[in-house]
Order: sequence, then C-alpha cells, then structure tokens
Amino acid sequence: MNAPSQPRQDAAPGDLKLDAYLPYRLSVASNAVSGLIARAYEDRFGLSIPQWRLICVLAEDGALTQAAIVTRTGMDKVTVSRAAQGLSKRRLVQRADHTSDGRSHLLSLSLEGARLHAEISPLALAYEAALIAGLAPSEVALLKRLLIRLQGAANALGGDTPPVSSPGLGS
Repeated sequence: MNAPSQPRQDAAPGDLKLDAYLPYRLSVASNAVSGLIARAYEDRFGLSIPQWRLICVLAEDGALTQAAIVTRTGMDKVTVSRAAQGLSKRRLVQRADHTSDGRSHLLSLSLEGARLHAEISPLALAYEAALIAGLAPSEVALLKRLLIRLQGAANALGGDTPPVSSPGLGS
C-alpha cells in the first residue's frame, strides 16, 4: 500500500487538493480501518461490519427497535434491516413484539449472540490498541473529541440531530 502523498504547498488558497481535503482524508482513513477490521470479522466470525455494529449496540443498550438502531449507529434502514435479518437467520439476535408499537419489533441478542460479542470484543479492542499504539493518550482523547465535534457539525449542516454514537462500535 502506498503512503498518502503530501499535499502540494504551492497551491492557491482556494484550490481544492484532494490529499489536503479533510473529508477525503477522513474517508480514506475510515475505509482503511474498516477494511482491516472487516476482514477479521468476516474471516473469523462470518460477520459484516453492520452486523458487528448491531451486535455491539444490542450488547450495550439491550433490546431496541430497528429505528432506534438506525439512530444510534448512523447506518441506513436497509443496512440495519439486512444486518438484522442475517443475524436472525444465524440465531444471534431474536425478535420480539414491541408492546407499545405493533408495527415494529424489538431486537435483542440471543445467548449465542451475547457469547459471540464476548468473544469478539477483545479482538476489537486489540485492533484499536494496535491502531493507536503510535499516539499518546492525550492525542487519542483529542482525536475522539474532534471526531465527535466533526460529526456534530456534519449533522447540523445536514439538518440531522441524531445522538453521536459511541466510539467503541468498531468500524
């Protein structure tokens, strides 16, 4: 893999240079991290990133509707629905009627889903530790704060106001 090229310093102030463009840098970094971790989840556990995120959210928050999972993770409805269907077929999540909303169901982890979460969590934390090994703890804390602020700014610019999801959801 090639190292990212350095932005040209002689560019005019209004010129867009992709390597210096923060949204691009964030996307490339996110894709690199997600791809690395996705391969591990897929190879070892047969899980996609959306499925792993859904498992994490249910492990942290307990039973939720698909709409609540969409809000919590920032994933779209179709992605959440497909992830839930795949996990349901594998009996890693279970569906129950929603007592106050007959149109939706509550998803929760099955015992097998909870066991899988307990097995994968240390691996996820090990990947995180390896990724941030070259950063000081203060840099990690600053990075997390800045990412939360950027997400909030993007949500505000887009007219969205969903809560910021936890940084521990993996990629």
